[in-house]
Amino acid sequence: MGDLHVSTEHNEQARRQFMRALLNDQRALELMIQKNMIEDGVRRIGAEQEMFLVDAACRPANKAVQILEKLTDSRFTPEIAQFNLEANLTPLVYEGDCLGRLEAELNEVLGIARDEAAKHDVRVVLAGILPTIRQMDLTLDNMMPIDRYRELNETLKRIRGSDFRLNVRGIDELSVTHDNFMLEALNTSFQLHFQVGADEFAQLYNIAQAVTGPVLAAAVNSGLIHHYRLWHETRIAVFQNSIDTRSDVLQQRGITPRVHFGDRWVRHSVLEIFRDDIARYPVVLTTDFEEDPVAMVERGEVPKLKALMMHNGTVYRWNRPCYGVKDGVPHLRIENRVLPAGPTVLDEVTNAAFFFGLMTELSYTVEDVSELMRFEDAKGNFLNAARMGLGAQMTWFAGKSLPADRLILDELLPLAVAGMDRAGLDKKNILRYAETLEERVKSRQTGASWAIRSLTEMDEEAHPDQKVRSIVAKMISQQKKETPIHQWPLATLDDDQDWRASYARLGQFMTTELFTVRPDDLIDLAASIMDWRHVRHVPVENAQGELVGLVSHRGILRHVAKGLGKNQIETVAVRDIMRSNPVCGTPDMPTTEAIRLMREKKLSCLPILEDKNLVGIVTDHDLIKLAGKLLEEYLAEYE
Repeated sequence: MGDLHVSTEHNEQARRQFMRALLNDQRALELMIQKNMIEDGVRRIGAEQEMFLVDAACRPANKAVQILEKLTDSRFTPEIAQFNLEANLTPLVYEGDCLGRLEAELNEVLGIARDEAAKHDVRVVLAGILPTIRQMDLTLDNMMPIDRYRELNETLKRIRGSDFRLNVRGIDELSVTHDNFMLEALNTSFQLHFQVGADEFAQLYNIAQAVTGPVLAAAVNSGLIHHYRLWHETRIAVFQNSIDTRSDVLQQRGITPRVHFGDRWVRHSVLEIFRDDIARYPVVLTTDFEEDPVAMVERGEVPKLKALMMHNGTVYRWNRPCYGVKDGVPHLRIENRVLPAGPTVLDEVTNAAFFFGLMTELSYTVEDVSELMRFEDAKGNFLNAARMGLGAQMTWFAGKSLPADRLILDELLPLAVAGMDRAGLDKKNILRYAETLEERVKSRQTGASWAIRSLTEMDEEAHPDQKVRSIVAKMISQQKKETPIHQWPLATLDDDQDWRASYARLGQFMTTELFTVRPDDLIDLAASIMDWRHVRHVPVENAQGELVGLVSHRGILRHVAKGLGKNQIETVAVRDIMRSNPVCGTPDMPTTEAIRLMREKKLSCLPILEDKNLVGIVTDHDLIKLAGKLLEEYLAEYE
């Protein structure tokens, strides 16, 4: 997420001063490029590893603050949520055993994180999206207590002017409205950095754009949000929506969101991207800045360009340009942000090897990728890969169209191997990562397809929460074995999991497939729905989707008992017999509290609201089933 030190001033004067600094930084960078101050002739790679923290029930565990307090390793940093950690890996010269060293360091930091997490009864998971995470986990209470995140949330909401919305359709469909930017905390990634020279930036950035789709197709690992089977890399859709500052009007005008792939090839310089982002996107965070970076450059000094980098850190291109200073020498990097965390360290480094190898070989063999490929095809490949993974159709150079798996095996993997060999990488490492990728693609088992198939093949009658907890438990065990994803057996229902953990809060087991009526509907419609769906309660919503009442089977019978004939029942409106303003619960309400409330109020049904919107329902029948499971467990133990 970049620099954590931000200004908390919101006045317009402070923002104007920051904008002036931002423009000065852009001019200073332009001057540095003209003076050939940007490091050239050396290639370095780097990575950032994000991870989830889960408790014994495989649910998000808010322990990042306590864990970071104990970790003395400066490579570890906080992320947005208290159930996330991030580790920044050591930059490496792109030569020899660099990929093996990257893999070793990843295993090292993961081991450190696991050891410290275990002291807090927490486990570490590498996942693009944690399947057990629920919307009720994405509250501001679970956000890291850091100014940057609080300021970012408040500013994004103010600019957008409305709640954040997420609509994703895969095998299933998920539609979510959320009142803060914590939707972003659904995601963890494995971000790659590739150092480039200023003169070669445009060529290499365009190559990165071209290869991102095929690389992502082989790496997808985010197929589930809880039990919803969505895109193979649902992170792409989630991230774009969680940081979308566009109002409805701006969306209708087609304004590009802050998270995006881009609109065109870069023609000459990195400055094209920075200028475009300054022009398009309002400032959302400010920080301290150098008074006169242009004068510093004129004196031969190297500025940090704090304002430019702060703004750049709030515009989330999937391939993002980065400026940095190491040992007093300025450099440029391409940050690839599309890859998910996991499924294993070996899989991650294999993905990195594929990307770096393609970047290397194509930089020697393709002078201008725009002459071989339309930008729209590169962007289409990226989106198709996010949706379908290895099942995506790709359009490659000269308009050639073929499936992603054939493109990778027949054309791109040999190019990547040649690129790594050209860079002088260790031949054993090249063979290891190439074989891992080849076997994964041939098996067509990515992290996403494994999770989707695992969920689909589990018992339909099993509780959805129990299914996804079993999937996460299998992920943890396979990651510890360091087994690459193409060798994973499908997850099955884990009998060792405590099933009671799936019923701790109402949001875990409430019924979400709801059939509702409106106040002016005929009561006969409500009665018919009860008969067709075998339910005893039908919620009543107004035109805005707000819960205004509840119709019960008992209520209809009561009116029939009062002497209403069939013709009268067929003409009476729902509003005439519904119970207005029913007692409601929330998704995060503990089940024990709900039981107490329903007993005290003599309720047979508890609608579940988030804000004013109906998101589920729990009935006494659900609680009777829960009591029955408890009784079965007790009798089994007694016997």
